[in-house]
Amino acid sequence: MGELQTLQQKINYDKTFDCVQCGYCLPACPTYETLEKETHSPRGRINLVKMVAEGKASVEDLEKPMEKCLGCMACTTVCPTNVQYGQILEGAKEVIEDHRVKSASRNRIEDFLFGSFFPSEKWMNTLGNLTWFYQRTGIQALANISRLTKLAPLHLDKFEKVIPKQPSPKERAQRMKRYIRKRPAQAKVAFFTGCVMDGVFFQTNQNTLELLLRFGFEVVIPEQQTCCGALHAHSGKVNDSIDLAKRNIVAFEEEEVDYIVNNAGGCGARMVEYHHLFKEGTSWHKRAKQFVSKIRDISEVLVEADGMFFNKSVDKTVTYQPSCHMTNVQKVKTPPLQLMKKVPGVKLKELARPDFCCGSAGIYNIVNYEDSMDILDLKMNDVCGTGSESVVTTNPGCLLQMKLGIEREGVSHTMNAVHLVDLLLEADPQQQ
Repeated sequence: MGELQTLQQKINYDKTFDCVQCGYCLPACPTYETLEKETHSPRGRINLVKMVAEGKASVEDLEKPMEKCLGCMACTTVCPTNVQYGQILEGAKEVIEDHRVKSASRNRIEDFLFGSFFPSEKWMNTLGNLTWFYQRTGIQALANISRLTKLAPLHLDKFEKVIPKQPSPKERAQRMKRYIRKRPAQAKVAFFTGCVMDGVFFQTNQNTLELLLRFGFEVVIPEQQTCCGALHAHSGKVNDSIDLAKRNIVAFEEEEVDYIVNNAGGCGARMVEYHHLFKEGTSWHKRAKQFVSKIRDISEVLVEADGMFFNKSVDKTVTYQPSCHMTNVQKVKTPPLQLMKKVPGVKLKELARPDFCCGSAGIYNIVNYEDSMDILDLKMNDVCGTGSESVVTTNPGCLLQMKLGIEREGVSHTMNAVHLVDLLLEADPQQQ
C-alpha cells in the first residue's frame, strides 16, 4: 500500500464524501460561531481532510483547525447525510500525531501522562491526596494571597480555585470499597469509576454508589478497569486508546452484570463507541459490541428504578447543562430531566440553547484556554439568564467548566454547580 493510500485509510478519506457541504452544521458549531472562519466549521474541516488525503494540502494545514475543534459532535445531530464526523476527526488527529515532530522532553511528558498517569488508579488517588494536602494545610490560601498561583502554566491557576474539597487519604482509603452487594436487587450493575471522576470528584463517585444501592441495585466494581481512553483518542493516540478499550472489555467481561454504569458523559461516549475501534468480523469487534450493549449512564438506570420516593424537599431553582457527549453521542437526553422533575422543591428552568457546548471538551479548556473562555462566556449568558441557583451537569469536565464560569461571572454567592448525582442524594431518596 502506498504512502498516500495509507494516509487516506487512516484519515477516513472515504467518509468525507458523505459531506455535501450544505452548511446545516454551521449554526450548530460553537467554534464557527466564536472564531467566524470556514476552516473552523465542520464542513471546512472535512474539506481540509479531503484536500490533505488528495495531496492538495499538507498535514500542517490541518493541525490548527482540528485542534480548535471541541469534538462536541453537535454537527452530527443536524447533518442530513449522516456524516461520521467523529471518525473523520479522530483519523485526522491520528495523522497529525504521526507527523508531529516532538522534543525528547515532550515525548517523556506525554508518555508519563498518557501511559502512566491517567490509566492509573494509584496516580489518581495520589492526585486527590496531594490536592487534599494543598487545601487542608493552608498552602492553597497562602498561594492565592501571595499570588504564587499566577506562576502556574496553562492558566491552571483559574482551575485551582474551583476544584472541589477533597477527602483525606484515610477517608479515601476507607470508602474505596471494591465490592458492594445489595439483595434483593432490581439488577446487577458494574460501576465504571473513571480516572478524573475518581481522582477529583471522589465524593460524587461515592454518592453514585450510594444512589445505586438506595435504588435497589447490586453493585460490583471490577478491579482491573482502567481509563476509558477518551483523552488518548482526542490527542491522536489511537493505539493507546485501543489498548485501554481492550483492558476494560476484559475487566468487565469477568462480571456477569446487566449494565455497566458510568456517571461521566465523556467516558460513556467513548465506551459506547468501542466497537468502532475494531474491524468487523473479528473477535474483538464481537466482544466490544457486547460490552457496548451494556453501557448506561447513571441517569438511565435510576429513572427506570421502581418504588422510589424522596424524603427531602430541595427548594431551589436549577438549570441543566447537558454534556455534549451524552446528548450527541450516547443520545441520552431526557433521563436527567425526568429525575430532576421528580425531586420535590426543584424548579427546573431550561436554557435557551441547552445543546450549545460549554467549552470544556476534555482538556480543550486547558490547551485552548482563550477560545474555550469565549465559548464559556456565551454559555454563562444563557445560564445567568435563567436566574437559577444551581447548574446541574453530568460530566466532570462540564462541572469544572461551569464552576469556572460562575467564578468568572462573579455570581458564586448566588449560584453553584453540582453533579446530578449530588443533587439527587441531597433529596434523600429511598426505596419503598
